Amino acid sequence: MLGNLYTINEGAGISINLDKQGNARIIACKVLIQKQQLTFEKKIIGLSSLEELKAQLPAKTLIALNLSGKGILQKQVAKLETIGPQEFSELLPNATLEDFYIQHLVSGKTSFVSIIRRTEADKWISRLKELGFVPLMLSLGPFPVNNILPQLNLYGNELVFDGHRVNRNEQQEWTSYTYEEEASAPFPIKAGLESLDEKLLTAYAAVFQLLLCTKLDPVIAEAPNLANALKATLEDKKLKVQGLFILGVFFILLLVNFLVFSGLNAANAKLDEQLSLSARSSSDLQQVQVNVQKKEALVKALGYEEGINKSSLIDQVASLLPEEISWQQAAIDPLDLSGSRSQKVLVFAERTIRINGSSDKIIPVNEWIARIKTKSWVKNVQLDSYTFNSELSTGQFSLTINY
Repeated sequence: MLGNLYTINEGAGISINLDKQGNARIIACKVLIQKQQLTFEKKIIGLSSLEELKAQLPAKTLIALNLSGKGILQKQVAKLETIGPQEFSELLPNATLEDFYIQHLVSGKTSFVSIIRRTEADKWISRLKELGFVPLMLSLGPFPVNNILPQLNLYGNELVFDGHRVNRNEQQEWTSYTYEEEASAPFPIKAGLESLDEKLLTAYAAVFQLLLCTKLDPVIAEAPNLANALKATLEDKKLKVQGLFILGVFFILLLVNFLVFSGLNAANAKLDEQLSLSARSSSDLQQVQVNVQKKEALVKALGYEEGINKSSLIDQVASLLPEEISWQQAAIDPLDLSGSRSQKVLVFAERTIRINGSSDKIIPVNEWIARIKTKSWVKNVQLDSYTFNSELSTGQFSLTINY
């Protein structure tokens, strides 16, 4: 179960296509994983410079970069097991392997090899870093799309999108690839139920590989610096998850210890009470019982719940709060208005926490609910309402936690 938490759950794919004049066409999409499903958060088309991305994507966004067009050499050859110095010299005579990044896709009996000079690719990677982004993967051409083909609504063995034309055999293996600038998809493209502009396919394929890098074999160029950065990111996430898990174990142990001692103290208090009652006269005993019943009713009416550290519960819920949410009010065991009216006495909703707050979007609220549900003491979390307040220009919500 913890292994699923070690993967990257949010990132952006950026596709940069260079025409013959060196002009850049930039496409990007941001995708995140929620409840084991991919969700498109942003689709960006038609940018001409990386600087324009600063207004579209937040700083420190994890990036899967895809380059295509001018400066990239595409080779289709008989299947190669590996590409070492000898194989590279046959692909690109009089060139030095160390000067290039190489991407290798094997499909059936064919190898599709994409080659780019390191200096050219590093230029784009450096610019992304300067803008505050975190590039972790580099891919070349349309070949990463191979990993998302099962999601697409394909008809027949030919795939055409955004100038790329791919032919496949009956075993769905790539047999040829050509670039035709005017070629376009003959029908609307969908990834599952999500409609996608055909220009977005390579950007989506790139970020898809990043999010599922531990579960599939990504089609990427061998860039050691990016590979090290990806490894460090995954290790950092792993350490954080393990740390939270250990802290959770210690918290549970402390909670069990607290409950055990609270139970012993409660049992001891009951024994003391029994000894006291037995020492009194029968007339006093009845009066004591009446007083005890009154006090118990008062304690129950006040919402007291023995052995529960309610401030700790509030602290735990607050620690999971996403940055996009503003917490406005929290009530523990709030007044039950309908019950109070029907019974004509004050009635409180026992073992209940009601929280009111605001959020521009409902997605952070759902994410918070999912985090709260991971707590062992939580029985149920329910979103009572979410409405958009036009005067405040934000969404307002109310949720109930039963513990």
